[in-house]
Amino acid sequence: MNKLLSTACLALGGTAVFLSVGVTTASADWPTKDVHLVVPYAPGGTTDVLSRRVADLLQDALGANVIVENRPGAGSTVGTGRLARGGRDADHTLLMASPGHTIGAAIYPDLPYDPVEDFVFIQNVIDIPNVMVVPTSSPYQSVEEFIEAAREENMAFSHSGVGSSIHMSGELFKTLTGSNMTAVPFAGSGAALPALLGGDVDVSFENMPTVYSHIQSGDLRALAVTSQERSPYLPDVPTLSEIGVDNLDQFVTTAWFGLIAHNSFPEEGYDAMQAALDEVMEREEFLDFAEQLGAEPGQVEGEAFKQFVIDDLARWQEVAEQAGIRQ
Repeated sequence: MNKLLSTACLALGGTAVFLSVGVTTASADWPTKDVHLVVPYAPGGTTDVLSRRVADLLQDALGANVIVENRPGAGSTVGTGRLARGGRDADHTLLMASPGHTIGAAIYPDLPYDPVEDFVFIQNVIDIPNVMVVPTSSPYQSVEEFIEAAREENMAFSHSGVGSSIHMSGELFKTLTGSNMTAVPFAGSGAALPALLGGDVDVSFENMPTVYSHIQSGDLRALAVTSQERSPYLPDVPTLSEIGVDNLDQFVTTAWFGLIAHNSFPEEGYDAMQAALDEVMEREEFLDFAEQLGAEPGQVEGEAFKQFVIDDLARWQEVAEQAGIRQ
């Protein structure tokens, strides 16, 4: 079984293999108690598995327990709202943010928190591309052929839930290209995948770990990836931005994951977390895990990470408004 498939199965099974690393970079002033890492999704998905792997590595780097808490609901806004309220543990609480942080704010504009100003942005940890895939039985061999057909007839695209990066990638494609596409929601990628494999829908913009093994087996055809650069796991598959037709030069998006905290988070906590993450993200164990996900380690931290979130929010607000999916 290849590494990518192994991790996809791991995510679906909700079981993480924990690692021990003998490093200590804890600040003399922080942490002074257990650190809590909030996951705003249910156990078993990519965010949860990633969070547990990072938490395990951080325990050794910080010299403190890192406790993962799953608080799912409303496209990640329940767990994020808990962090935004602050409270007595805000100085030792982190959240694994993802596209749901910006997409949720775009879809629910009346949230009781500000997705930017109520938080401090520590580090983008990992980026996972989505893949535009069609069933092998599909007549479309390229993105250009798909767009041409989608202007003449309505296409159905599957996604893992309203506001997921998979859903919004489809809506962005529809908006940029003027394609006739209908979103078909499912309760997670596990439910959406059989419909795609069976040809019940025409296309999807799924996360790499979900579809990689099916691309390798020939059950799905990859037309493009959504990242800025081609994926080393699918080197012959172009990016949407390099295809460039019909405004696709503007299409660059990934499923990103990064650590944020309440805006009252102490400076010594930020410094200690940054030092610990610098070590963790250079370790072979972390890099192997990123490879298993078909992902790249994150490249932005601090103010650059904050600006990335601001830009991501603006993009999804525009897409949500044009698609009519603001709640």
